[in-house]
Amino acid sequence: MKYIDYYEVLGIPRTASDKEIKQAYRQLARQHHPDLHQGDAKQAAEEKFKAVNEAYEVLGDPEKRSKYDQLGRNWQTGQDFEPAGTGFAYSTHNTADFDLGGFGFSDFFANIFGQDFAQRRQTGRPASFKGEDIEAEISLSIEELLNGAEKDLHLTTPNACIACAGQRFTSRGVCPACGGLGMTEESKTVKVKIPPGLHPGASLRLKGLGGQGHGGGADGDLYLHIKAASHPSWQLANKADLTMDLTLLPEQAVLGAKIPVSTPHGQLQVKVQPGVRSGQQLRLKGKGLPQGPGRYGDLFLKIRIDIPARLTDEELALYRQIQKLKAPAAEN
Repeated sequence: MKYIDYYEVLGIPRTASDKEIKQAYRQLARQHHPDLHQGDAKQAAEEKFKAVNEAYEVLGDPEKRSKYDQLGRNWQTGQDFEPAGTGFAYSTHNTADFDLGGFGFSDFFANIFGQDFAQRRQTGRPASFKGEDIEAEISLSIEELLNGAEKDLHLTTPNACIACAGQRFTSRGVCPACGGLGMTEESKTVKVKIPPGLHPGASLRLKGLGGQGHGGGADGDLYLHIKAASHPSWQLANKADLTMDLTLLPEQAVLGAKIPVSTPHGQLQVKVQPGVRSGQQLRLKGKGLPQGPGRYGDLFLKIRIDIPARLTDEELALYRQIQKLKAPAAEN
């Protein structure tokens, strides 16, 4: 028989995490499920579906994966595989002895895991386990980051398949109810309370809002990742700092002025020094987003000088007077 590279079957590196293995399996199992194909494509999908299930049966089980990884040090894809004489303890037997045919597993699998797999199916695995944790993102306005909010979240949560108790197989083979995924999906809406003082990139753990537990096991948790929504006035510069434009009239830039400025923390009177230039930045310390208990980022005001579109005759006369005053300096 040929050595089978289960990592290659799932399209993942040998360093893949448990989460990456599960994600790859579910994606491929859905893609190649035989019920989604017809004609010649259906037979090819069935073979791929069996291979994907077999790969996950090994790599999704820490004990099986460890045993398989030891074997993988000495074998490569496509090489002839001979259990005897390798110094590794294999189960050399007839696949039919353990009735693995109904599960669609290869002789390669049966020679390594057949007896262990069959005994577990006969005695049964623990029926109680914790529901899956799930992750989601939520965009909050700057005001909501500062003050907190209550939000309705529309979630799709994975629950253990009732027909196979989340094991992906029944006594007849791959579970027809969940298609070998071991789970079904439920859409639900939950109300969550967002505490004040968050910053973009923060994560909240909401206990019990993940996938449903099975057999008395606790429900999984929801990990909510916080993002900042766009704002008409303030732009996010980094994790906690904000920027905004401060528009001045030419005379305000030349002579200085006090300008009312709206910040996330309320309105302030900002003193602009005489002679400020377009593009300069003024820093309002601590007027940005939260970045820890009692600490806030800054708000940076970027100076823009606006030339009025319409001027009165008197204003034009004054500008011409300034022009005349500057003319001798320009000639010199």
